[in-house]
Amino acid sequence: MHEHEKINYLELPVKEMNASKEFFSQVFAWTFIDYGDEYCAFSDAGVEGGFYKSKNSVSIAQGSALIVFYSQDIDATQLKIEKAGGKIVKPIFSFPGGQRFHFRDPSENEFAVWSEA
Repeated sequence: MHEHEKINYLELPVKEMNASKEFFSQVFAWTFIDYGDEYCAFSDAGVEGGFYKSKNSVSIAQGSALIVFYSQDIDATQLKIEKAGGKIVKPIFSFPGGQRFHFRDPSENEFAVWSEA
């Protein structure tokens, strides 16, 4: 269902389409539909979206929005990310109400994962 004036879709740059699809499928169980070599849609992410081929990546240092995942077991999620080739760029730290870490995917996009304390 589409909600009026609510975020409906996200598009993210990726350098290597297949590597990004494999990473997000392995870690977060996303599914994909390809629309040619330079675009694919993703599902099962909490919000629908797509990957587009680009030399660019997103990071908070460049002023990009930060996409944050929730985890019931932050240590297990971090391990899955590392095993799938993600790079931890900010180790687990506490904040009021929980803890989180930041990571980069194979296309060097920055994301975070949080959990309650």
